[in-house]
Amino acid sequence: MKKISVAFDGLRFSEETMKYAIALASGSKALLAGIFLDEYLYHSYPAFNTIESAGFQGFDIDLLREQDQNIRQKSISTFDAGCKRQQLNYTIHHDKNFALEDLLKECIYSDLLIIGAGETFNRYKEIAPPAFIRHLLAAVQCPVLVVPDKYRATESIVLLYDGKPSSVFAIKMFNYMMPWMRELKTEVITVRNPKETREFPDDPLIREFIKCHYPDVKYSLLQGNPEEKIPAYLKTSAPNSMVVLGAYDRSQVSRWLKTSMADILINELAAPVFIAHQK
Repeated sequence: MKKISVAFDGLRFSEETMKYAIALASGSKALLAGIFLDEYLYHSYPAFNTIESAGFQGFDIDLLREQDQNIRQKSISTFDAGCKRQQLNYTIHHDKNFALEDLLKECIYSDLLIIGAGETFNRYKEIAPPAFIRHLLAAVQCPVLVVPDKYRATESIVLLYDGKPSSVFAIKMFNYMMPWMRELKTEVITVRNPKETREFPDDPLIREFIKCHYPDVKYSLLQGNPEEKIPAYLKTSAPNSMVVLGAYDRSQVSRWLKTSMADILINELAAPVFIAHQK
């Protein structure tokens, strides 16, 4: 049995993220851990302005805090009910310290983390991926599936490959986590500089490896700038796909599957992005 963790902001609960988590936990018969991150400095109201306002007394602050607690409890109840409907093996963790540190610790003991692409764990919206997601991906100890704000059933798989060990490792981890997706339509994409030879890196080794796991596979070799070519290609040719991406590391990155590539895909694609990197 595998353990899948899914992170939630209890004040802005995402039922779409829950749908992805329940679907994947059902497919893998995994233990699903709902991680509710209630950072003690995070409220739905502007705490400092409220405290300083002459129009609010102490009991008003207590009332606002109680309302936040009720919202968070309702989110937990929604997750609990959703898991029970699907008869999942599940657990709920209610972490109340610092959201990033709490989640990174949870991930040490998880096979996969699922999180919404727009999660900030503060009152403010940010361009995806927000700072919280970027910091998480740089330090996390397990693969991460970053999901969009609308659930769509996955119909195809895109494996991004650049010939580096990190991209092959991501494919291995994806295959380990979601073996039932082997039967879906699968495409392996690489990008080469126009001055480079028009062939896949380490061909035929990569084809031999992929063939062992994915029977219905297509290979696509693009030429140009990866940050431009890959998003543009995926928007037109791979609807309802899940994208598998290699290294997300600020110091050791592959040649083109680097931090900016993951950022671009999360920002521009309405598709789940599976990210794994070697420490």
